[in-house]
Amino acid sequence: MGKFKDIWDKGKDGNRSQQRSFLRFAIVATAVFVVFLFIKKDSVVRWVQAGFTIREQERRIEELNRDNERLDATISMLSTSKDSLEQFAREEFGFAEPGDDVYIEE
Repeated sequence: MGKFKDIWDKGKDGNRSQQRSFLRFAIVATAVFVVFLFIKKDSVVRWVQAGFTIREQERRIEELNRDNERLDATISMLSTSKDSLEQFAREEFGFAEPGDDVYIEE
């Protein structure tokens, strides 16, 4: 920590004044840059959060598109085949033909 405090003492620059001046400038510029990065309204933290949110929404959209494709295939199958429609009605809604035995499980 002692050497870090020495960087601000211009009396100790000696023959390395240009390097030490540049180092002081770099430290101050970096500190200002970091402050603006995290405090400013459009900060990096918000960008990262927005990136995560966008990726999560893209995954959800992909999932919903897959569900839509599956449902479209089901609709197509049910609208073209009477047997599949009857089977679907029996399985999903408990429909029965006359003479069928119906068992209710709870």
